[in-house]
Amino acid sequence: MSGVLTRVDDLRSGRTPFVLATVVRAERPTSAKPGDRALVLPDGSMEGFVGGSCAESTVRLQGLRLLASGESTLLRITPSAVSETVTEGLVTVGNPCLSGGSLDIFLEAMLPPMLVHVHGEAPVARALLEIGRALGHDVRRPSPSDPLPDDLGALVVASHGRDEEPALVAALRARVPYVGLVASRRRGRAVLESLDVSPEDRARVHTPAGLDIGARTPPEVALSVYAELIASRVRTPAPVEPVVLAAEAVDPVCGMTVAVSETALSLVDNGLTVYFCGAGCRSAYADDPERYHA
Repeated sequence: MSGVLTRVDDLRSGRTPFVLATVVRAERPTSAKPGDRALVLPDGSMEGFVGGSCAESTVRLQGLRLLASGESTLLRITPSAVSETVTEGLVTVGNPCLSGGSLDIFLEAMLPPMLVHVHGEAPVARALLEIGRALGHDVRRPSPSDPLPDDLGALVVASHGRDEEPALVAALRARVPYVGLVASRRRGRAVLESLDVSPEDRARVHTPAGLDIGARTPPEVALSVYAELIASRVRTPAPVEPVVLAAEAVDPVCGMTVAVSETALSLVDNGLTVYFCGAGCRSAYADDPERYHA
């Protein structure tokens, strides 16, 4: 368990999305016990233990789905369920591989916080750093020469005329979802006209940055910027990191849906890759492929 939690810290510091799976209830004769944990990573690999290969296959599939949606849920794996059912906060999956027992596993999607870059050292820039961190964002003030990360969610320029254009152009060309310039309307228009970008890109710059809430002090201006950032994010949601929904396949032996990944159990039959929930189903198929071709 300690190894999984240590790995969680590493993944968070590296801004890697993952799902933390924790067994909260186990009905005998399942091999997992309450408190067992595992991690589901974006490539479909798993670390830790939440049961045998069939349970692991189900957790992998549901975990990859949650990485794409950013949600969390309780997963119930039981041999008594005929098909997958989804209710509010609960996904129930039938698993014929379980030998009579069932598992309740809480799947918690852990997505990195929004990454915000602040350009400038003015009082408003300092307020943007402080208030953004209080809101739970990952707010940084990088060097102008630092490359923009692929998962950068917002860049706000609050340098009052110093090196504004290069920072704005770099953010626009990198397709950063939110680009803001703290400036008066008059100066903001002048800066936009000087940018070597298309008219469509100029229109993407929020200036004066922030919602009109009558802000006067630097903290109030920073608050208005984050209010606009949140409102913009709600209108045009963007993932904090590209997470591709995994392809899925049906195990021809037991009928379970499994995630297609590099770590999934499979074999090639007449040029076609067939995927399985566990080693038992793969062995059964390998012994008599014709039985399952229908």
